[in-house]
Amino acid sequence: MSNGVFDFLMPLFRDKYFWIPLYILLLFLIIRKHKWQSVYVIGFAVLTILLADQISAHMIKPAVQRLRPCNDPMLKDLVHLRAACGSGYSFVSSHAANHFALAFFFISVFARPSNRFYVTLLFIIWAGLISFAQVYVGVHFPIDVLSGAMLGAAIGYGIGWLNLITLCHRCGKVI
Repeated sequence: MSNGVFDFLMPLFRDKYFWIPLYILLLFLIIRKHKWQSVYVIGFAVLTILLADQISAHMIKPAVQRLRPCNDPMLKDLVHLRAACGSGYSFVSSHAANHFALAFFFISVFARPSNRFYVTLLFIIWAGLISFAQVYVGVHFPIDVLSGAMLGAAIGYGIGWLNLITLCHRCGKVI
């Protein structure tokens, strides 16, 4: 799958600073939609990231201790590394966990019956591109990002429901 376009794009997709304009746009949309309750939504978004990151990076990775493909003595000469390899462990991908957690959380925030398909598709493609980039640049195995995506999706879905319940409780609506 190696090609010049992916060689350029995939390292960008995994760079946290590349996505700052998107995060600013989402913050603006949350504040516009939820007004004073945006404090709760932003708080739950932060909780989503903290849980996904802490569970993936500080619980699962140290417990499994799987070497990254670029650090594995049997594979490192075969890996076409396109980003810094890092010294941490590979399983599960924290990038995948964090972004799928955010994607599923944002689906709960922005999706409505009229736009659910498109919002869901957009956020899953976004998280999927970031996750694919981890494999493409040589720092994760596919199972690392798949497992991270499933972990993140579960966390994002759960915190998304907590967010909805909190918002509905505070405004007096029933889900």
